[in-house]
Amino acid sequence: MTPVDASTAALVHEQWMCLALELAAEAADVNEVPVGAVVVADGTLIGRGFNQPIGNCDPTAHAEMVAMRDAAAHIGNYRLTGSTLYVTVEPCNMCAGALIHARIEMLVFGALEPRSGAIQSIARVLENPSINHRPLVVAGVLADESAELLQHFFQAKRV
Repeated sequence: MTPVDASTAALVHEQWMCLALELAAEAADVNEVPVGAVVVADGTLIGRGFNQPIGNCDPTAHAEMVAMRDAAAHIGNYRLTGSTLYVTVEPCNMCAGALIHARIEMLVFGALEPRSGAIQSIARVLENPSINHRPLVVAGVLADESAELLQHFFQAKRV
């Protein structure tokens, strides 16, 4: 693997996060909480998803879960080793557990989730000494844009 300098990595993270933000906007368009996610391996998109628990009557249909299912189907393997999961909002406990089981190499997320975030905000799942896989974590990529999308969505609900 060719080494990548920090500024190049930041640009790549922002490009993929822009796609996740587009998917989050799709979620909002169908009245789902606007969270989007993509899975990338070797610079190639292998999975995408947005929140759809309401539309699918499925409590597990979070953006991350949908994107990981799509990626696993795409490559024909439930292990997503060497891949990066980009998601607009910090994952919850369920999604954090799934990315551990999928062996995601890197998690890149946007906004913190102060009520249910399981990476840095509340549970800090990846710090549990009993887990057998710890992805690298990059937090705060396009966090303002991600948070703004959520704020607008919930403000519109309160009107």
